[in-house]
Amino acid sequence: MRHGKKVNHLSRQTGHRKAMLANMGCSLIEHKRIITTVAKAKALKQFVEPLITKSKEDTTHNRRICFAYLRNKYAVTELFRDVAAKVGDRPGGYTRIIKMGNRLGDNADMAMIELVDFNELYNGGKKEEKKGRTRRAKKSAAPVAAPVAPAPVVEEVAPIVEEAAPIVEEVVETPVTEVVETPEVVEETPAVAEVEETPADEAPEAPATDEESKEEEA
Repeated sequence: MRHGKKVNHLSRQTGHRKAMLANMGCSLIEHKRIITTVAKAKALKQFVEPLITKSKEDTTHNRRICFAYLRNKYAVTELFRDVAAKVGDRPGGYTRIIKMGNRLGDNADMAMIELVDFNELYNGGKKEEKKGRTRRAKKSAAPVAAPVAPAPVVEEVAPIVEEAAPIVEEVVETPVTEVVETPEVVEETPAVAEVEETPADEAPEAPATDEESKEEEA
């Protein structure tokens, strides 16, 4: 019976158990999710979550404590650089265990343990906010003024004045040549002969016909 035994030894000695949890913790930090048995996942949850809490405050002391447990400097660097920036605003509960049924070989209960903030499927519809390290804000005695809405910015379009450059036409001075005056030749047209109008009384008589000449002779 294991009454009062809160630590699951996982059927291993102390050194073997610590090395296994350190190896699983490094894999979880690197890949953000791993698949293992339910018992190991629960033991890993208790092992890695205090280390993630330590990583929120980036100090040399906290880095040495995490390195003592993880035993991998690359995992410690990624823990303090990427994971801590992602889970900065979360007060706890950094991991999630999802059961996946039984294993075919020995029928063991399998589960997937993952970091909550790195699940793109669950957080796909939410807006990802930039999370930083939280610090306690100092209480100020002065009252905080209400935010004033910024005035609308009116863009004034300056009139574009197109200055037409004066076009200077260069006048080429041509030498003036002397013009020789030639006498104008006027062609005198012959005057139209005036037709002398003869009066009607002086008009010449027409020659007499044969009949009239015979009457005169009789």
